[in-house]
Amino acid sequence: MTDLDSFRRDWLSHLEAERRLSAKTLEAYGRDLGQFVAFLNGRIGGAPTLADIAALKPVDLRAFLGQRRRDGVGNRTLMRQLAALRSFARFGEQSGKLTAAAFAATRGPRLGKSLPRPLEPRAARAVANADTRAGEEREQWILARDAAVLSLLYGCGLRISEALSLTRAQAPIVGSDSLTVTGKGNKTRMVPVLPVVVAAIGEYLALCPWRLPPDGPLFLGAKGGPLSPRIIQLAVESLRGALGLPSSATPHSLRHSFATHLLGRGGDLRAIQELLGHASLSTTQIYTRIDSNRLMAAYDAAHPRAGR
Repeated sequence: MTDLDSFRRDWLSHLEAERRLSAKTLEAYGRDLGQFVAFLNGRIGGAPTLADIAALKPVDLRAFLGQRRRDGVGNRTLMRQLAALRSFARFGEQSGKLTAAAFAATRGPRLGKSLPRPLEPRAARAVANADTRAGEEREQWILARDAAVLSLLYGCGLRISEALSLTRAQAPIVGSDSLTVTGKGNKTRMVPVLPVVVAAIGEYLALCPWRLPPDGPLFLGAKGGPLSPRIIQLAVESLRGALGLPSSATPHSLRHSFATHLLGRGGDLRAIQELLGHASLSTTQIYTRIDSNRLMAAYDAAHPRAGR
C-alpha cells in the first residue's frame, strides 16, 4: 500500500467519523479521488505520491476538470469532485502532509440556479393516493405500499432515502403525531405526521404479506427484500401518464410540493427549514422564489391591466 492509499483511507475514515457524511457521499468522494489519481498517473507518467499532490498547481486541477468536462461530466458533478479534492487537501494540510492552497485557488464551474418544480396540490394528493392506481394489475399490498411511501414524501416532506430507511418500529401508528427521521449527515429531526399519512401506512401494514421485524425495513419489495428507490420512481412515472403530469413530476417533486404548499399557506420559513432538514436557510429560501413566481403568474393571468 502506498502512502497515498493509506492517507486516502484515513481521510475517508475521518469524514465518516467526524463529519458524519453518508455512505453514498463517502463512496462518491472516494471515487472522485480515484479518478483524480488516475488522471495524475497519466499526467506524470507513474503512480502519484503525496509529495506529487503537494506540488500541484491550480493549472493541474483545471486540467483535470477540463478533462472530466470533455468526458461529458456535468457542472454539478464537477463541483462535487472539486469539493472532494478540497476536502482531501484540507485534511492533508491539517496533518502537515499537504497544502490546500492550489485546491482553494481553483474555481469551479458556475451552476445555473434552476427552481424546483412542485406539483399542484390536487396532483400531489392524487399521486399519493392509492385509489389513483386502483385499475392497475398489481397486488393490492404493493399499491398500498407505494401510496404509503409517497404519502411520507408529500405529507412529511421526506427524501425518498429517508422514507425507505425507516424501520418497522419507527412506523407511525394510530395516535402518533410525529416521526423521527434520520437525514443527511445522520442528523435526526422530528416531523409531524398527518392522520392521512398514518392511515396510508396502516393500510400497507395490514396488507403486507411479509413479516416485518421491528428493526427491519418498514418498506419491502415484492420478494421481501428492502424496497429499491427505483420502484417508487417507476410508480411515479406510471402516474405521470395516468394523470397527465409533466416529466418534472418525480418522487422528489413531492418534497418540493410539501415545502411550496406550506409556504403558500403562510408557513414560517424557519419552521419549513427544520421540517426539511436543511442545514442552511438559504437552501430553503429558494421556495420563496417559487411562490413569488406563482403569484406573478396568477397576477398576469387574472389582472385586467396585466401586460398592458
